[in-house]
This record gives sequence, C-alpha cells and structure tokens, in this order.
Amino acid sequence: MSKLGAVDSALMDVLLSEAPIGFALLDSTGRFQRVNRTLAEVYGCDTAQCRDRTPAELLDRDPDRIAHESAVAAVLSGSGTVHSEHRLEGGPPDASGRPRQWALSWHPATGADGTVEGVVLIAVDCSDRFSAEVALRRSEERYRSLLTATNQVVWTADANGDVQEDCPDWRVITGQTAEQYLGRGWLDAAHPDDHEQVARAWTDAVADRTTFDEIFRVRTQSGDFRYYRSRAVPIMRGDTLMEWVGAHSDITTQHDADDMRQRLTQQLGEAALRTVRLQKATSDLAEALTVSEVVQAMTEIGQSAVGADTTTVGELDRDNLRLHVLRDDSAVRVPGGRVAAASAQADLRVAMETAVRERRPFIAGNPAELRELVEDDPEVLAFLRETDERAWVALPLLSAGQPIGALRFTFSAARDISDEEKVFLEALAGQCALALERAKLFEREHRTAEALQASLLPEDQGISMQAFYRSGTQHVQVGGDWYDAFPLPDGRIAGVLGDVMGKGIKAATGMSRVRNALRALAFSMPEPADVLTGLDRMFDATEGLDQVTTLVYFVLDPETGQIDLSNAGHPPPLVVGENTEPWLLAAEPDTPLGVSSERGHHKFFVQPGNTVVLYSDGLVENRKRAVATGLEELVTVASQARPEVVGDPQHMLQYLVEGMLAGYEQDDDVTLLAVHLPVLDTAPE
Repeated sequence: MSKLGAVDSALMDVLLSEAPIGFALLDSTGRFQRVNRTLAEVYGCDTAQCRDRTPAELLDRDPDRIAHESAVAAVLSGSGTVHSEHRLEGGPPDASGRPRQWALSWHPATGADGTVEGVVLIAVDCSDRFSAEVALRRSEERYRSLLTATNQVVWTADANGDVQEDCPDWRVITGQTAEQYLGRGWLDAAHPDDHEQVARAWTDAVADRTTFDEIFRVRTQSGDFRYYRSRAVPIMRGDTLMEWVGAHSDITTQHDADDMRQRLTQQLGEAALRTVRLQKATSDLAEALTVSEVVQAMTEIGQSAVGADTTTVGELDRDNLRLHVLRDDSAVRVPGGRVAAASAQADLRVAMETAVRERRPFIAGNPAELRELVEDDPEVLAFLRETDERAWVALPLLSAGQPIGALRFTFSAARDISDEEKVFLEALAGQCALALERAKLFEREHRTAEALQASLLPEDQGISMQAFYRSGTQHVQVGGDWYDAFPLPDGRIAGVLGDVMGKGIKAATGMSRVRNALRALAFSMPEPADVLTGLDRMFDATEGLDQVTTLVYFVLDPETGQIDLSNAGHPPPLVVGENTEPWLLAAEPDTPLGVSSERGHHKFFVQPGNTVVLYSDGLVENRKRAVATGLEELVTVASQARPEVVGDPQHMLQYLVEGMLAGYEQDDDVTLLAVHLPVLDTAPE
C-alpha cells in the first residue's frame, strides 16, 4: 500500500479518530492494522486492542464473525467492493436507548501496481434507517395479519381496469390459473346470476373513475358459493388515473347473519300482525249478537285477516249427523262467470265434513293436494274442472272438545300455509266457535224473552199507549226490563215499568213472576202502596236476596187526569205536555222490592194532551253519565221536542231514545212505556 507523508498521516489519524463513521485497515492476512475509535467502540474495545487481531478474535457472535471473514476473503480474492447485508450491532446506544445498527462495506486497498494489499472497512451508523425498516416491516406484517383475519384479498388493476399482477390468494379461493385470473378474468369467478351485474358495475366505475363497491357470490374450488364484497378505489396523481387498488372481503357469515336476522324480523312482524288481526277478529266476533251477524263478521274477517276469497260457516244439526251451511257466501266462481254444477257445489263441503269428522284442519294448498287428499274423487275432479279456486282450508269448530260445525276459506291462487299461519287459523276457528255458541244462546233466550214481552203489550182502553225496547248491544243475554198496562174494574188504567237486575233466563223468569203477582194484587187492592206492600211479602217468600227489583207503579183516571203512584227505587216518570214544560213526577223513591219499608203513595194530576213516560235506568245512566245528570238531560231533551212529536207517543219514545243515547255507548237495556191522555172533544151547547 502507498505510504503517506508524516503530515498527511497525522491529518488522516485526526479525521479517522474523530469521524462518526467506523474505519479500519486490514492487511493481506486479514488482521487489523488501524482501527478508529468509533469502530473500536462498536467492537467493544479500544484501538490498541484491535491491532494485529482478526475480526473473529474481536467478535463474540458467530453471525458477525462469519460476515466479516467472508467479506474480507472476497475482497482479498479480487471480488472488489463488498456491501454486506449483515447489520453489526454495537457501540453506544442511540437516543432511545436501543443498540446502534451499523452497515458495513469492504473496499480493496491496492498498491502502486494495482494488486490488492489489504482491505478497508467502513461502518456507517444506520440505526435510524434500520428502525424505519423494522417499523415498516412490522406495519406490513400487521397489515397482512389484518387482511388474513378479516378474510380480505388485496388486488390491483391498471388504469384501464385490467388486472396485470397475479393474486395467488384469490386464485387459491377460486381455483383459477394465473392466465384465467389476469385481465378481467377474475370476474368469471362470480356466480352466473351475478356476473353480468358485477361486470357492468366494474366497467361503469372504470369509465367514471368512481369507487367500485359490489356484493356478489363467488364460486370456490370446492364448488360451493360464498358471498364476497369487492371494493376498489382509483389512485390519482393530479388528474391522471394511475391504477386501481381494491380488496375482496368474504362476508358470507355476515350475510347469513343478516339474512337470518331479516327472516326473524319478518317472522316477528308477521306474528305481531297475526296477533293484531286475531285481536281485531275477537273484538268483531264479540259484537256479533246473532248467528247471521257471526257469519257476516267471519266473512269480513276471512277477507281482511286471512286474505280468503270466500268464507263459509257450517253448523251441525241437532243430531250431529249433517252439516249445513248457515249462509253460503262461497258461491263457486268459475272462469267466464259460470256457476259450478249443483253436484260440484255440494261437494265443496267435503273439506268441512272431513275437518269435522277428523277434528283437525283440512288443508289443500293447490288442486293436486286436493285430489290427493280426496283420492281423486270423481265429483271433486268435476268440480276442479269448473272452478277457479286453487286452495282450500277447512277447520273444525269445537265447543268443549266436541264439533259444532266447520269454518272454510277458499283462495283463487295456490297458497302455502305455514305452521305459524295454521296456528293462527286454528285460533280464529276457536273464536268463531265461541261466537257461534254465544249467538245461538242469545237467539234462544231472546225468542223466549220476546214471547214474554209480547204478552205484556197494553190493550187499547181509550188512551194511547206505546212501548219501546232496545237490548244493550254488548250483552248477549236477555235483560230483566219489563212493562205492563191494563184496565182496572173501576175504569182506571194501571201501568208499571220495572227492572229485575241481572241478565238471562233467571232475570226474565223473575220479571214474569213479579208481573203476574202485580196483576193479581192490582185487581184485589188497586192502590199503588198496597200493591207494592203485597209484592214485598211475595218477595220474602219466593225470591232470593240477590234478585233486586225496582219498579214504578201508577193508576191513572182518564177522566180526571189523576195519577196515584208508588215508586220502589226506580227513576221518576216524565210528563210531557203540549203547552207546558216537561216535568218529573218527583217523589222520594222507596226501597226496591223485598227490602222492608213503608210504601209511599203520591198523587199527581196531568192535563189532557199530556204524555206520561216510564223508563228504565238504561235511558239516563251509563258509564259516563250519572243518574242525576241523566235526569236533567232527559227534561232538557224533552223540552226541545217539536209539537207533532209531543202529541204522538210512538214518535216521542223514539225521539227520547235518540236524544238521550246520542254520543254515548249503550251498555244496558233501554225500556220505555208511554201513556198519552188524549184531549176530549167538548159537545156544543
């Protein structure tokens, strides 16, 4: 190696000793001849300890020794400069306290003749760059781990939307080769039903330079399909589109969960809707008093709550042998408006008869199912050729576990009846059965009540008398309201209106006993107080303490207009005159019948042309109106009656009922009896 002058040598020593880089000179045997302080600190010794020693003798770790020896040997053999990828760790720690990292390069030291006489080692502190590389590497590892954890596959495409770089991760999923994947071949992995939509969306995004975001099914190597979301964004440099970067994400689990949640939400919504419809149907059926009203209500429910085209209610006869349609609203509709033959119409009941016989629903969602259920019955086949009905449901109507009839719905389109809908229909049939039983009981009791009340209509005795009765709409049993009017032997007219508390046959029969007893007493001792006293004794002997009965009884002299009256806990009679304000025959009412008390006797006079109105408490009292308020309103309503109404008892009663019940829900029976005292014509003198 060339010799340096004394001055140059001194200058070199100062530069090398103070330089922040490591420097060393090794001879041809690979031994250190000069080492500056920076590199000596990296080796963990001073400069003197390094002289005439090989790197292997100074280094503790095998990787460091091997890197030094291989590099020195390569340079001495004429390989030229060697830049080692090995990083040497040592020297004072950096500002963060971490060991410093040194990048090593080895250069040949040549003599005057160009031969390699030694090796120059230069060590540069690369701690900052190394930290950056480590951080970048860790970031990349984290990014790849995140992609792996989230089932994402990163992909790129050029500015034209064609994939130029292979993506092994995607090909592992789809089983495509590199040739099949590149360009726009990745789209071929989409489900055939989704391919056109995804390809069009990708073409539009590339043309418009907008974000691509699509969800589609991907065919995997195993042959099944999984849901993927593919999203890609354009990478711009100024106004120039450089490339597209995107990611495919497997969202099958999320999609299945969303689909399940949607189905559950739909099922819950349908269940809630069915509950609301059942509540509405129950309410509608509760208001149906008669059998015909029940059938009408079921027809409307079948259309609104079930979606049926026709609804039929059938009832078993008394012997439970035959099923007859209560009201056949299911006239068979056929193409062109034709009506099915009578035999086919009769065969329509096969579903209902089967439901009653087997006590379970009969469901045929389409004609094929109906043919199978009836085993290709010839009459059913003839019926199917003529009708346009395509689905049938029949349910037994059960009372205490025993069939009383059947309910049938038909549909003009095939229908798949789910288990949930079947439960709903069975519950609806149960409500229909209850309503039908109530309606039959109502009609039976009202026929009895009507027969009893028909016998109580007053006879014509020279005065005008009219009666009015209206049942409480939300009660299905007969009430105990009653009235009577009859002539007495002395020419006077007796009238009575009472109320036996309670409902049903018990109240009606109690009313009949009181009425008969009152007539008997009136003929033997007609004065009102005596009659009520006699009724009290009868009550003690025949009636129960819970059979509370109120009544007002009067005796009218048509010639004088005198009224003798006794009141057993009943609202006072109303008097309506043609030329006077209406007024109440107000007298302190006594106790109801059967409660021992001294019966009062009150005397009033009414003028010719006046009308005396007796009424039950249902006219003046309800949940929103007290009796006292009702009595005041009754007088007010009567005072507003037109003259032609005042003079006509029938019109007067109708007017009072309409005026008093307007704006209120009737919750009790309303009964009225009007006795009109006519104006007598005076003979000319």
